[in-house]
Amino acid sequence: MSFAPQTVDRLVESDPLLAPYRADLLRRLERTESVRARLTASTGTLPEFASGHEYFGLHVRDGQWVLREWAPNAASIHLKGPFSDWSPSADYRFTRGDEGVWEIRLPADALAHGDPYRLEIDWPGGKGDRIPAWARRVVRDPATGSFNAEVWQPRESYAWRHAPPAPLDGPLLVYETHVGMAQPEEKVGSYLEFQENVLPRIRDAGYGALQIMALAEHPYYASFGYQVSSFFACSSRFGTPYELKSLIDEAHRLGLRVFVDLVHSHAARNEVEGISRQDGTESLYFHEGARGEHPAWRSRCFDYSKPQVLHFLLSNCRFWMDEYRVDGFRFDGVTSMLYLDHGLGKVFTSYDQYFGPGIDEDALTYLALANELIHELNPGSITIAEDVSGFPALARPVEEGGAGFDYRFAMGIADHLIELTKETPDEKWSLGELWYELNNRRRGEATISYAESHDQALVGDQTLIFRLLGPRMYDRMSTTSEDLVVERGIAVHKMIRLLTLGTAGDGYLNFMGNEFGHPEWIDFPREGNQWSYAYARRQWHLAEDDALRYRHLAAFDRDLLAFARAHGVPDGQEAFLLHVDEEAKVLAWLRAGLVFVASFHPSRSFPDYRMPAPPGTFQAILDTDRREYGGFERRDPSQHHHTLPDPIQRHFLSLYLPSRTAMVLAPVGTDRR
Repeated sequence: MSFAPQTVDRLVESDPLLAPYRADLLRRLERTESVRARLTASTGTLPEFASGHEYFGLHVRDGQWVLREWAPNAASIHLKGPFSDWSPSADYRFTRGDEGVWEIRLPADALAHGDPYRLEIDWPGGKGDRIPAWARRVVRDPATGSFNAEVWQPRESYAWRHAPPAPLDGPLLVYETHVGMAQPEEKVGSYLEFQENVLPRIRDAGYGALQIMALAEHPYYASFGYQVSSFFACSSRFGTPYELKSLIDEAHRLGLRVFVDLVHSHAARNEVEGISRQDGTESLYFHEGARGEHPAWRSRCFDYSKPQVLHFLLSNCRFWMDEYRVDGFRFDGVTSMLYLDHGLGKVFTSYDQYFGPGIDEDALTYLALANELIHELNPGSITIAEDVSGFPALARPVEEGGAGFDYRFAMGIADHLIELTKETPDEKWSLGELWYELNNRRRGEATISYAESHDQALVGDQTLIFRLLGPRMYDRMSTTSEDLVVERGIAVHKMIRLLTLGTAGDGYLNFMGNEFGHPEWIDFPREGNQWSYAYARRQWHLAEDDALRYRHLAAFDRDLLAFARAHGVPDGQEAFLLHVDEEAKVLAWLRAGLVFVASFHPSRSFPDYRMPAPPGTFQAILDTDRREYGGFERRDPSQHHHTLPDPIQRHFLSLYLPSRTAMVLAPVGTDRR
C-alpha cells in the first residue's frame, strides 16, 4: 500500500488539534510502510508473510510429521512424550537450521492423534521443558495438573456447513460472552453447551454478533483469559477445536458474527506452558529487563520491533481467520501497548501525550499492519480497539495515518455510570454532565458504547443492577411484592440502557446476562474464594421465571434492540440535544428523526411538560414504563402528540412525563415497536 502526504490531511481536517503533529503522523505512516516493505520483501504480500502457522508447529507434510520451533539460543531440542517414555532420545532430536529454526521429521506412525508431547530444550547454562509456541492443541493432565501439547490430527477434519453472515447492514449490536461461565451449573461450561443453550438466546435477544472472551489457552482460569500461554490453541477446558468450529458454524447459521477477544498486548509469564524464556532467554519474544515485565499484570510485554514477533502475532491473526473462520477481533489492552508506561495512573489531558518519546511506535506499527492484514484477508471483517486514553486516529484508515480499526470502545461511559450509581443518588445526577459523557468520543471515528461490560462486573466491583438494588436482589424481585428501591432500580436500569444506545455513535455492546440484570458479580474459582464456581456462571432461569422481575428487564432489552434494528439506531450520526432541565431532571434529544425523552425526577410527574421538537405529529414507539417491562403504563401508546408553534415559529411538544421514565417518539406512520 502506498500513500501520498495529502492523505494525512484528511485526518487533520477531521481533528484540527492534530495540525501541530502532522509531521509525526507522516513519519508514523512512513514507518508502517517501511516495516511492511521489509517484512514482505521475500514473500510479496502481508498475508503470505503472516502464514507462519502453516510452517511452524506440528504438521503432516508429504506423509510424515514435521515440527518446527524458533529457538536461536538453544543448544539442542528433543521431542518427548509417551512415544519416548518422556525422555530425550536420539530418535527424537531436532536439527538446527538457519536463523535459529529447529526442525524434526518423523515417519507417519511415530505419532498418533491424541498423543501428549513436549520439547526438552537445552541452552547454555540450563535446560527446561517447553510447549511449542505454535502448538494448536494444549491440554491439562488431570492427574498432575500440568499442561502438554497434544497431537491434533483427527481422522476427519471439520466440514464447514454455513457461510458467514453478509457484511453488516445496520447497527452493530454485540453480545460479550464467556463460554466457561455461560452455564447455570457450578462448573466450566463447554463449547457444545454454549452452542446448544446460549447461541439461541443471543439470536432471540436481537444481538447480531458475539464477542467471545478467553478463547486462547490460558493456564489460570481466573485470569479471565487475559494471561495467554498458547496463542494458537483454543482453550481445551471448554472442549476441542472441532467443537469450537461447530459453535462458530452454528452462530453463522443463526446469522451471528463471531468476534474473538485477541490478547496481543502481553503474555503469561509461564515458562513451561507459555512462551516466556522459550529458549532460555528472556528476550526471545519480549523486551529484556524491566521493559519486558508488565508492572500491573505481572506478565510479559512483546517486543514489537522484532520481525519474528510480528511474524508470530500477525500469523496469529490470520490463524483465527483461517482455522476458525472468525469475523473479527476485539484487540485487548491497546492502551497498554501504545504507551511505554502502559498508561498506568495517567489522566490524558494533552495531545502532547499522544506523541513523543512516551509512545511505543513499534506497537502502533504492529496494530496498523494487523488491521491491514485482517481487512485484506476479509474486507468484511471487523476490528475493535480497547483504549481508555483517547489515542487519536485508532479508528481511521492506515493510509490517513490511523491504526485502521473499524471501531473503538467508548469506555468512559461505563466508568461514569458506575461512578454515578456508586456515589450519587439519581435525583442529584447532573444531566448535562451525563449528556457530555454519553457523547464524549472522537468525531470521525466509529465507536461502540456500552453501559457496562465484563470489566464492571468483576469481583471487587458490582454490576449496575446490584448497585441500584443492593441485597434486595435476593428477596425482593418477586412480581407480587412491592418495593420502592427495586422499582426505582429497575426504572433507572432501563433508562440507562436506552440513553446509552440512543446516544451511541455506531454500535452497542452488552455483557452476557446484564440485559436482564444478572445479580451479583463475576468471580472465578481461586484460592481466595475456596475455588468456588458460584459466581462463575449465568443464572438464565431468573429471566425465564414469570414470578420474577428479571423477565421485565429481558423483555425491555429485546424490544430496545428490535427498535434499534428497525430504525437504524445507532446510525453513526450525532445526537442533537433538544432540551436539558436540571431542576425537573428532563433530558431530550433528536436522533435519526426520532425524539428521545428521559425524565429522571424521582417523585414528580409532569402532566403537560413543554419542550422543543421538530414540527409534526409524533407517537411513542418505545416506552420504558410499559407493564411488560415492569413499568406502570401511565401513558397511552396510541396517543398522538402534535407540535405547536410559538409566535416566532419555534415548535414544541407538550408531553406527560411520569417520574423515572424514558420514551422514544417517531413521526406518525413510522414503524412502531
